[in-house]
Amino acid sequence: MSRAFGRALPIVWLLALAAAAQDRRSSIDVESYKIGVQIDLESQSLKATAEVVFTPQDESLQTVSFELNNALNISEVKDDSGKPLTTARQAQDHTVKVSFPAPLAKGKPQTITFVYEGRLNGTEDSPVYGIKFAAIQKDHAFLLYPSRWFPISGYTTDRYTAEIKVIVPNAVRTVSSGLETVEDAGARKVYSYTTQKPGFAGNLAVVQGGAKRVSSQGVTSDIWFRADRAAAAQAWGDEIGKVMTYLTSLYGIAPSSNLLVVETDEGAPGGYAGPGLLFLSPGAITAQPAQRLLANQLTRQWFGNLFSPVNRNHLWITNGMARYAEILYLESLNGPQSVEADIKDLYVDALTVTDAPVRQAARYEDYSPELFAVTGSKGAAVLHMLRWIIGDQNFFKMLKGLQDQFAYKSISTDDVRKAAEQAGGIQLQGFFIQWLESTGAPEFTMEYTIFRTQKGFRVMGKITQDLDTFRMPVELKIETEGNPETKRVDVVGTATDFSVDTFGKPKKVVIDPMGRVLRLSSDMRVRVAIRRGEQLAEIGEYNEALKEYQKALEVNRISSLAHYRVAEVFFLQGNYQSAANEFRESLSGDGDPGWATVWSHINLGKIFDITQQRERAVNEYTQAVRTKDNTQGAQEEAARYLKTPYQRQEKN
Repeated sequence: MSRAFGRALPIVWLLALAAAAQDRRSSIDVESYKIGVQIDLESQSLKATAEVVFTPQDESLQTVSFELNNALNISEVKDDSGKPLTTARQAQDHTVKVSFPAPLAKGKPQTITFVYEGRLNGTEDSPVYGIKFAAIQKDHAFLLYPSRWFPISGYTTDRYTAEIKVIVPNAVRTVSSGLETVEDAGARKVYSYTTQKPGFAGNLAVVQGGAKRVSSQGVTSDIWFRADRAAAAQAWGDEIGKVMTYLTSLYGIAPSSNLLVVETDEGAPGGYAGPGLLFLSPGAITAQPAQRLLANQLTRQWFGNLFSPVNRNHLWITNGMARYAEILYLESLNGPQSVEADIKDLYVDALTVTDAPVRQAARYEDYSPELFAVTGSKGAAVLHMLRWIIGDQNFFKMLKGLQDQFAYKSISTDDVRKAAEQAGGIQLQGFFIQWLESTGAPEFTMEYTIFRTQKGFRVMGKITQDLDTFRMPVELKIETEGNPETKRVDVVGTATDFSVDTFGKPKKVVIDPMGRVLRLSSDMRVRVAIRRGEQLAEIGEYNEALKEYQKALEVNRISSLAHYRVAEVFFLQGNYQSAANEFRESLSGDGDPGWATVWSHINLGKIFDITQQRERAVNEYTQAVRTKDNTQGAQEEAARYLKTPYQRQEKN
């Protein structure tokens, strides 16, 4: 198709074509691997063979494609009779195409063997841009599935069994999923791992010394932390036991009752979960275990490993549940009111990306902020709304039932919908279409009139919003002179009438008082624009970030947070007068969030120190101390600069 023709197509056609392309199944189904790999820590390299058994899914298939890390060089690919096959590498997407001399028969298993080697010291271009998923160092190593250190087809969706043999020096040992056996081979040892249930084996690590074994609430964790972080192993093991116990109550018996926990390197993701494995980066291993991180990653023992999306357009099932598990765990510890702000933040994240529906998630880059906003945050928001619609008991019944039905299988959005309908006893097709196959969110307006009746009062009104296909129950709260009244109203289409009888005289009617519906409002528009600006500022796109902050200020001129974020950008750019003006605007704004006050004073103090106005700087630091707000160590920061003037970092 020419680019000119592509531009001429109506956008709805383009989206339909894109969705169809992303939803298609793979041309092959990988059944199993037999991998042998020798890891050389000294040269930071590996040598490997990978025998792949797959079944063609299409007629007359003659070329198959696998993903393999560009740093690994293929020396040979051969068929099951030992005859060499032609290969072609495509560096831009880390793929290798294997061509056969004749078309393959659909449904007939085929076996090919890759022979390859290469150096993986962690500085190579990763298949996932900017994130390190493999590194062989002098004293340790880790090779994670996303690094494509072995040839992969159907990334994160095509499940397989595996036999993996790893050869390493005697001074170290390996850690991986599956049934482990060990053989001596002179100066080396051979560790073998076998998995008999289809999944995503192939995550392994090379470690030194023995593990710190921690038993907590019936869960045993073997933990390999290095250097000073080893002291935190006990605390992390204790918390892992608590989180796993809670998650087991949600999802059912864990696929792996015990866990192997391994430290990776800086540049690796904060957490990564393989079957029975948890990998943590050094920066994530804090003295106090990160409860959110553990809830998110340990959920993936079920959602992602035990069962997985049928294709990447259904990633919301795993990423959304992992994200929502963070809130559920904190709620279990501290009560529902403790997570109200977390849910609001979740909804803000969910609305930062609106250019494609959740069911078209395959178009986003792996591990990108956009992917996690759409599949993680919006997926979690959908689960939170679904929980309210069908009720807590039915929602948690649905979660636990997924394990029985889909263990070691693939799962789709329709599967989740049917499970929710069965648990809740209601039809949910419209709900799932609205939130997963469409974009946008409603913005409610309401008008009502109060009438006196023989038994009290009646509130009659209309709820309007601009999404023609919208249908969802919405809660109304009528505040009266006595106890408040609540009622669920099925909002259908752009206008819905309602009528509520009360005993006490109504004083105010509030729509969706608990903020359960993912919806737009003036406050939400401000928060979403600010969040988008923050994301742009994180990658150095300061001018674009300022545009987003300006959108927020167009809605709310006194937003303390928007002014604060604008001031931050000016400060980073060295525009200190403009930064000072904006920090002042933040201080005189709406005071939301509260921490903007203490940090505005601190940053004003820094500006005055930079411009050699020490007396004014001390005054600002003193005012920061008087707030007694210690958000992100604000009090320690202010105290430090009261003693010693702030020095700006010299620019190159």
